[in-house]
Amino acid sequence: MTLTMTGPLSGIQVLDLSRAMAGPFCTQLLGDMGARIIKIESPQGGDETRFWGPDWNGISCYFLSINRNKQSVAVDLKSKAGREIVLALARRSDVFIENFRPGIVKRLGLDYGTLSQLIPRLVYCSLSGFGQDGPRAQEPAYDLMMQGFSGLMGLTGFRDGPPLRAGLPVTDLAAALFAAVGIVSALFRRQQEGCGQKVETSLMEGQLSWLSYYVVGYLANGIVIGGMGNAHHSLTPYNTYKAKDHYFTLAVGNDAQWCKLCDAIDATGLRDDPRFTTNANRLTHRDALDLLLDEIFQRHAADDLIARISAAGVPCGPINTIDRIVSDPQVQHMATIQSVPHPEIPDLKLCGIPIRFSKTPAAIQSPPPLLGEHTDQVLTELGYSEKQIAELRRDGTVA
Repeated sequence: MTLTMTGPLSGIQVLDLSRAMAGPFCTQLLGDMGARIIKIESPQGGDETRFWGPDWNGISCYFLSINRNKQSVAVDLKSKAGREIVLALARRSDVFIENFRPGIVKRLGLDYGTLSQLIPRLVYCSLSGFGQDGPRAQEPAYDLMMQGFSGLMGLTGFRDGPPLRAGLPVTDLAAALFAAVGIVSALFRRQQEGCGQKVETSLMEGQLSWLSYYVVGYLANGIVIGGMGNAHHSLTPYNTYKAKDHYFTLAVGNDAQWCKLCDAIDATGLRDDPRFTTNANRLTHRDALDLLLDEIFQRHAADDLIARISAAGVPCGPINTIDRIVSDPQVQHMATIQSVPHPEIPDLKLCGIPIRFSKTPAAIQSPPPLLGEHTDQVLTELGYSEKQIAELRRDGTVA
């Protein structure tokens, strides 16, 4: 299948040697923006996420979620012929991305030092767990352990309970976003100067960046913030609360909203109580305030509270499960869930593209590829004959 890309990165070719979550999510973003993504996978099973459940018609939902708009080429990087194929593709590419453990690409002869000499215009991205060098560079890094290592899990969970991981692989996703921004920035600089460069990021650095004001607050005053459940250490009431039937969220961001909340729930006594008139006072008396709010909220249904509080201009909302959010009218209006044709999953649906462009619209051009689906096509583009491709297939170099 030949893709016709129309997005803002149309004309850019990305050679993607990454696997699992962070690298593939990054390259999916680039593919959504119109770049051609050639995904290099091992002939022996491919990207490991192809085997991570649950599945849809025998295909991993995990893999499906982060590999659309890509072409799969199954190549054995351990073979000389396989590396020659990758080098040939690199010469035709604008971007090269890998997330091997530091040092592996050098042993393969695919490191930045080697490729930048051969292809000065190449933007080369390395995505790792801890960085390319340093005392921890060689340690393995998975999202769970990186949430713990980075300090994120020290912020989650309730005050007297165990630490909890975020429900999403946020260290992977943060690194993916930073990698995508870095790659696009390097491409912009190359357009001006003509030369590529190396872009590096890591799960550790991305998550530390996301810790933002927690880190700065500690550096400023030495205070270590621990788990606070769903509360906010700088604002209150800013939490989840239990109504008569369901929990809901309430996010009072300033004193004016506090007054509006009190009027909406007929609690003028709370509004005028000197313990609660300012956010600083409310923080000091947080526990007392939560007890009083709980008494009020548990007299009413969640939907009623949400309607009254929202009408007053105070941010609040339901706590949706996945089934409720995907069927929400706003989600449907924005076409956030899209049907995508697939050879083995006729009713495949994927999350849509969260960025919109007025002149160069992004689009889902193709479903996540089957392993090696585009091997023959890409090798033919490189000038390999049918006989050569058959020989490479027989000796296991490609699949």
